[in-house]
Amino acid sequence: MDRTEPPDDASGEFAAHVAEAAEAVVSTWTRATLGASPRLSALQLEALLIARRHPGINLTGLAGEVGAAPPAVSRLCDRLEAAGLLRREPAPASRREIGLVLTAQGHGLIDALFARRYAMFRAVLSRMPAAEREQLLAGLLAFSKAARSGRTDPKRRG
Repeated sequence: MDRTEPPDDASGEFAAHVAEAAEAVVSTWTRATLGASPRLSALQLEALLIARRHPGINLTGLAGEVGAAPPAVSRLCDRLEAAGLLRREPAPASRREIGLVLTAQGHGLIDALFARRYAMFRAVLSRMPAAEREQLLAGLLAFSKAARSGRTDPKRRG
């Protein structure tokens, strides 16, 4: 297949080429998390990022966001709380509901992680011509939009 001519659909060989090309992006993204302390699993990091975007989210909401069963998410939050990264607190609207919020340590960990990621991406992007950087951004934005419009992996974790 000529890589410059994508097929009419996004399946088969073309999808394999995209996955192969994305490995460098994923690898760069993942390497930045290796320096995080404490070490976090992908699911723990995802939970922290969701709690940062949605302060006060409840366990059921978080479970839905990460695609895991509520009991598994509760145990995940127990570990994050024990590590000092997440705090459970009564929701303002209902004292019976518990919301999840990042602690100062949780915010600091995410901020440091983002700084490492940005530095690593800046280093790679600086070695690319401007036109290719623009094409990369356009492609990633389109991919992100398509990914948000429907889950690509319907399997639940937990």
